[in-house]
Amino acid sequence: MSLPILEVENVTKRFGNFVALNQVSVAFQPGKLTAIIGPNGAGKSTFFNVVSGLFAPTEGRIRFQGRDITGLAQHEFARIGIAKSFQITNVFKQLSAHENVRVAAQMRASRFALLRPRDSMKALIEQADALLERVGLAALRNKTAADLAHGQQRALEIAMALASDPLLLLMDEPTAGMSPEETVVMMRLIVELSQERTLVLVEHKMKLVMGLCERLIVLHHGEFLAEGTPDEIRNNSDVRRVYLGEG
Repeated sequence: MSLPILEVENVTKRFGNFVALNQVSVAFQPGKLTAIIGPNGAGKSTFFNVVSGLFAPTEGRIRFQGRDITGLAQHEFARIGIAKSFQITNVFKQLSAHENVRVAAQMRASRFALLRPRDSMKALIEQADALLERVGLAALRNKTAADLAHGQQRALEIAMALASDPLLLLMDEPTAGMSPEETVVMMRLIVELSQERTLVLVEHKMKLVMGLCERLIVLHHGEFLAEGTPDEIRNNSDVRRVYLGEG
């Protein structure tokens, strides 16, 4: 088995006296589509915020490609290859779809100084157009982000995340607030993206991810409960007890 792309080792996160995560350990293999699921209050959002660098763990370690990144500044996560999209859409509403993606690409280009000044704008425009095409928004490149439908704004945010060419893409409830039609489009995009890079979703819709992900990790009351394939999770007695009140 290859080296895990992301390892979470005995991670605990406290907010005062409240323990949001308690000694969670899990490893993510490269190239896999994995979902973190659990009932409300399971600790999914806290887990997402810890592994995306927003919160430093109170205890425990986080490793990315074998490197200890515990407590690394959040902006450093994108630099090393971790990108994220949030449950609440995080786009520049007053800019066009193309401008949003171009700004994201420009931030990466300036950080790494990969482009010569005279070539930079043309390259950034081409990159932004390619990313909009990738997420199905090419026809809406000039539309103001505020005027996009909710599902389209989520797709735009993913294009912005992809501008950093991440090895690992973290997605927090990517279908939250979407219509059934928008959900189908987003699920299709997630599957396509999972062929190119490692994806980890945080999701509360257990039925949705059962047909989408190769592997599921279940949290409950801030603790690790189970992991496995969809069939293994579906037949897990502890998971059935938590979700269905069985046992």
